[in-house]
Amino acid sequence: MPKNRQIKTFNAESYRSNFIQSGAQLDAILKTEHNKFFIVRVEEMLRLMKLPVPPARTNTHTFIYLTEGEAIMRIGSEIYKIVKDECLVVAAGQVFSFDNVDINKGYLFNFHEDVMIGKLAKNDLLKDFEFLRAWGNPKISLDTQTSGFIRQLLARILVDYETNGLQNREIIQSYLIALLCEVNRMYKAVSGMVQLKAIEISNKFRELLFTHIKTRHLVSDYASLLHVTPNHLNKSVKAATGKSPTKWIDETIVLEAKVLLYQSNLSISEIAAEIGLFDQSYFSRLFKKYEGITPLQFRKTIENSRPV
Repeated sequence: MPKNRQIKTFNAESYRSNFIQSGAQLDAILKTEHNKFFIVRVEEMLRLMKLPVPPARTNTHTFIYLTEGEAIMRIGSEIYKIVKDECLVVAAGQVFSFDNVDINKGYLFNFHEDVMIGKLAKNDLLKDFEFLRAWGNPKISLDTQTSGFIRQLLARILVDYETNGLQNREIIQSYLIALLCEVNRMYKAVSGMVQLKAIEISNKFRELLFTHIKTRHLVSDYASLLHVTPNHLNKSVKAATGKSPTKWIDETIVLEAKVLLYQSNLSISEIAAEIGLFDQSYFSRLFKKYEGITPLQFRKTIENSRPV
């Protein structure tokens, strides 16, 4: 069995070198310290992306807000589509991928949590925003008034960033906190439609998945960790997410496998072992059930789509 390998998490600099075309255009829109924070217009960044972007994860949060058109992205095991007046958040550590050249306009900003530490923000401020957690709901629809506020805040941040980069960090912090609070107000309004207890158990379950997926694959494992019965966990997760815990477990296994298929040269059997499945044939069947192709075929599609 191979030694346990950590799936690579890109920082902003390594993500830029792997998936964004370098050159004068990129240098013009990304200022110094872009590994801590940057904001651009969506349409400007899309022109520079090396598509498709295979399954990957970063150590920064990414926020997309559209004023026109649509954007489609796979986050975790789900495919999300947003349109005008909607936001999409890729939390730090969450696996994402996309391959579409979407026609849209809006704003994209990316930030490391370190940029929020200062006079205006406590170290634990971001814990109040569930959508910045890997298990949170990444899609937020805004009402007309809130969308207008968000657009004004993003336009203001962009003006300062284009002129000063991160020199006026406290100004960017203050507008960014206001923006996240506005988004959180709409996010909580949606979440409130489901029983709070079911949401709490579901969120704890999904958080545990990220740390135990290589060693725990049974619903009873997670029920034991949460001190509830498997039946109660099933009902709570299904009520909060519309999916059973078993499906969440399977999809998380496949998600981890997809990242390893892209990032490593491990054989299919070694990848199966890495995620705690020692029966390669079962692993291949499980992968095909959710992806429609075998792990080997998935790896070949990635190799064929890499930029020359």
